[in-house]
Amino acid sequence: MKDLLEPFLYPQNLLLYGLLFACLLYRKKGLWLLWGFYYLVGNTYIANHARLWYQQGISSVTAPASLYVVLGCGGSATQLPACARARIQQLNAEVAQPGPVAVLITTRYCQPYLDYLQQQLPAVVADCFDAGDNTYQEFASLAPRLAQQRQIRFITSDFHSWRVSRLIAEYQLDASIGAASSQTLRPVNCSLNCFFTVNLSNLDFYSKLTAEFSSYAVYKLGGRKLTGV
Repeated sequence: MKDLLEPFLYPQNLLLYGLLFACLLYRKKGLWLLWGFYYLVGNTYIANHARLWYQQGISSVTAPASLYVVLGCGGSATQLPACARARIQQLNAEVAQPGPVAVLITTRYCQPYLDYLQQQLPAVVADCFDAGDNTYQEFASLAPRLAQQRQIRFITSDFHSWRVSRLIAEYQLDASIGAASSQTLRPVNCSLNCFFTVNLSNLDFYSKLTAEFSSYAVYKLGGRKLTGV
């Protein structure tokens, strides 16, 4: 009973009910639109279906690869970010053959990546270089090196996979995607109260989804001037 009733007292849900009370009291279309937008983007049932739709669009079957490309995601000369750890762990989960594995990493800070990669896959044959400041610069740098390569497997985060799939098609690479799971795309538990409440994790999901689509739109519209490609 506690788990069922407690979410109704969370601040984001008190705001939801406060907006609903204001809508009923003042009967303004603007208030109803604001309440409807807030409810729809925060509703877990709807967000879980959006997560499923996005995952179906980026999913690909794990297949043997002659080269794995781990796209970097920041960090520093001494620290490895959580997203990079997740991507290397995804690589480790996908590698089936016991022999040496060819891996290419694109990041400015190679050493932390290589150190963690060696811990996960001691037999790896790795190369690492700074391919650029963003995904579009990375692909522009990678394309000449990978043009003749077959069976490439890009390793990235799940919420980043849609943009990577578009760039793979644009550069006509023989490649697939291995997506490291993130908290953003994992379904949120939805019981009876999720139809009457909002969850802030859904706002995070939509913000990352919007950033993914917006970034690619800026790249297609602005090109070199806005992305440096």
